[in-house]
Amino acid sequence: MKLSFLKTDLLNGINIVLKAVPSKTTMTILECILIDATSGEIKLMANDMELAIETKVKGEILEAGRIAIDAKIFSEIVRKLPDSEVLIEEYGNETIRISCEKANFQIVGKRGDDFAFMPQIEREDYICLSQFTLKETIRQTIFSIAANENNKLMTGELFEISGNSLRVVSMDGHRISIRHVELKDYYEEKKVVVPGKTLMEISRILTGDQDSDVYIFFGKNYILFEFDDTLVLSRLIEGKYFQVDQMISNNYETKITVNKREFLDSIERSTLLIRESDKKPIILNVKDETMELSLNSFLGSMREEISIEKGGKDLMIGFNPRFLIDALRVIDDEEIDVYMINSKAPCFIRDENQSYIYLILPVNFSTPR
Repeated sequence: MKLSFLKTDLLNGINIVLKAVPSKTTMTILECILIDATSGEIKLMANDMELAIETKVKGEILEAGRIAIDAKIFSEIVRKLPDSEVLIEEYGNETIRISCEKANFQIVGKRGDDFAFMPQIEREDYICLSQFTLKETIRQTIFSIAANENNKLMTGELFEISGNSLRVVSMDGHRISIRHVELKDYYEEKKVVVPGKTLMEISRILTGDQDSDVYIFFGKNYILFEFDDTLVLSRLIEGKYFQVDQMISNNYETKITVNKREFLDSIERSTLLIRESDKKPIILNVKDETMELSLNSFLGSMREEISIEKGGKDLMIGFNPRFLIDALRVIDDEEIDVYMINSKAPCFIRDENQSYIYLILPVNFSTPR
């Protein structure tokens, strides 16, 4: 095998597939990136057996072949090379020569045929949406997945397709994020749970171009994302997702309309008084035309009033300020509506069309003096 690349093209391809290289594994072949130039084009691939990524790289095939190279060493070498032409050549017993201008490296590779290739899935069952829409939908929901794996389903997001609608749901036991997306066509009904790790890595790769599409194919245990020159294949999380509709209520006793930026800025100012280990709530005291935000911590206290439009009853309720901040940061509307029932029931932040819904559970608090 003998291949020639521009360093920028090669490095870009390496950075894409690196996301599927496992940090810990007992199978050394999975610590490698596969270079496959046997089919008239150059592909890079990595696979940790849960997530596999393949991307095409611009380059010239001087001699066809296939080889696996340790991902860490390979990426670090290429990253440090001059911005020039990179030549990769295999000779002898899986020995790889990497040269660029006056720099020459020789490293040991592994047989490409030993690599764990992507499983093949049928491409009949699919949906299509723009890169921009998928990237935004992930951004607006991914923060609500659970960090630990005590409940595996909470580490993923529900993708629910019905007609021309895609609903994406994430939850961690304290909050729920829901986004509704209108699709270009009508599709068969489907529900799958996609690992959060997969979605985070896809979001980092996507350009977010409004005019570029992503095709999402559904297999029995896998989901495949195809966009640009890249394929991302992931195992699905097995199990029945939570009955989210039973947790969503249209009832409320108090509704406020508030400027999102003012609300967010005030909450962010309050967190200046919270250490990372503290679990101090921010208390919202809703009155007729104002809402007082207050927070007391070991470092001090803050009080701030912002203007609101209120319908319904006065209410005092406490929240984890981080949960409010996470939701408000991903909402693009200038004004938002917040619906509340009482100090013990969750609040809902949602727009009129319910294209987004954020449910946040309140926390207990001591009434300020």
